[in-house]
Amino acid sequence: MTILELPESLETTTLNSHHSRAASTVRRRSSDVAVLESDSNSLEAVNDSDSDVNNTNEMGNLRGGVVESALEEPSELGTEGLRNGKEENEQVRTGESNQEMEVLASAKFAHRPSAPAHRRIKESPLSSDAIFKQSHAGLFNLCIVVLVAVNSRLIIENLMKYGWLINSGFWFSSTSLKDWPLLMCCLSLPIFPLAAFFVEKLVLLKYISECVAVFLHILITTAAILYPVLVILRCDSAVLSGVTLMLFACIVWLKLVSYVHASHDMRALAKSLDKGETLSGYWNSDDSYGASFQSLAYFMVAPTLCYQPSYPRTASIRKGWVVRQLIKLIIFTGFMGFIVEQYINPIVRNSQHPLKGNLLYAIERVLKLSVPNLYVWLCMFYCFFHLWLNILAELLCFGDREFYKDWWNAKTVEEYWRMWNMPVHKWMVRHIYFPCLRNGMPRGGAILIAFLVSAIFHELCIAVPCHIFKFWAFIGIMFQVPLVILTNYLQDKFQNSMQLGCYFPTCFHTGFRAASSSALAKTRHEGNELNLGQYSFG
Repeated sequence: MTILELPESLETTTLNSHHSRAASTVRRRSSDVAVLESDSNSLEAVNDSDSDVNNTNEMGNLRGGVVESALEEPSELGTEGLRNGKEENEQVRTGESNQEMEVLASAKFAHRPSAPAHRRIKESPLSSDAIFKQSHAGLFNLCIVVLVAVNSRLIIENLMKYGWLINSGFWFSSTSLKDWPLLMCCLSLPIFPLAAFFVEKLVLLKYISECVAVFLHILITTAAILYPVLVILRCDSAVLSGVTLMLFACIVWLKLVSYVHASHDMRALAKSLDKGETLSGYWNSDDSYGASFQSLAYFMVAPTLCYQPSYPRTASIRKGWVVRQLIKLIIFTGFMGFIVEQYINPIVRNSQHPLKGNLLYAIERVLKLSVPNLYVWLCMFYCFFHLWLNILAELLCFGDREFYKDWWNAKTVEEYWRMWNMPVHKWMVRHIYFPCLRNGMPRGGAILIAFLVSAIFHELCIAVPCHIFKFWAFIGIMFQVPLVILTNYLQDKFQNSMQLGCYFPTCFHTGFRAASSSALAKTRHEGNELNLGQYSFG
């Protein structure tokens, strides 16, 4: 009954609203007429008073005549304005009445059984022509709900099957004390930036030539990367400790190369500038090059790999914001460890070597590892690139905090590598890509050299701590070059179609990490008890 009475109630409501609007319009018109009548009465009163003044002035001098003529003009103008106002009011009344008639007519024919239900051409929301013209927030929320429900079930199932696998020695144990040589090596790494500073100071004071400075810098940077490698290879330490030391060593090496390259380039530019020109005028900076130890010390701890004498700085430190980010860092790090111990560790323990045996079994193991590896990688990205680097930038008042871009929207592998790690990308562009182009190398060759350098450092960070030199990481990074060519070709050919290229880089890296983590673990400790927290980051 309610559904059948709906059109009538709607029509009644519409008519009532129209009647109320008409009544308000009549009240508005009556108020306008009252205002106009009051204006006419006031004008008549003025005319009466003017006539009294003219009657009392018996002499009729020139001054009185001027007053009389001046007072008669407003009376005529007021009468004419009143006439014009009434005409305009009649026009407005006529237009409003026509509009009311149209509204009443439309309300009369609205919601009728014979009213047309299809008035124009429309596409279905999920059709190819309309799918990108609307918001999909509801579907996104539905996916989040399904994701939370499915993963909650998996967590409960895992706890029921394996129990609580995280022990007290996950973060720190007595065996961690055996890694003290790696700790001492890490603490001694600042020696190399200090040596590079002294070389730059000697060059600036003209005690040594540019060629000698280049030779000394090559020795310093080479020692900065070989020294940690030798320490790790001579010590049978935990893989996680070795990976941490190699990451620190690679960061120091990249910073040293940037410091040396930028300082050499600034000296060359200073010699080529005309008289009166300064470098600060081109770089919008107040500082000029001068081998400052303070700028080098700030650069070595700043969340950047590209050296410059000064950086954009913020005004103050938000202490409450830093505390909140530290709490998030602890929570997500613990969640990452939970995934490693509860999911990745049991899967690898109960699986064969992925490169030996049945191919279908290996594919099933890799796919089973891919999901927890993806979660670990996402947590690691969020913890390092968002939380840790922003905390460090806040404590150092470092202003440029573009540590990553929206790599999740990358359409090609090339876009993905350009956006997911901005500090390394800026270093590659500044110190490898553009120098190669300035020396006449084609763009493809410059990209190949950039990937070659990246592959070497990936191999060092994985093979050296694991004591396994199979070149898996090197081959995996170099395999990105044909993927770049392939995805660029597909993007150019199908650029107007539905774009799914943003999922390809993440899927590939997830599968590669899953296979490499399992392979590394089974190769080094096959048949032994192991802690997969040391291998899951491969």
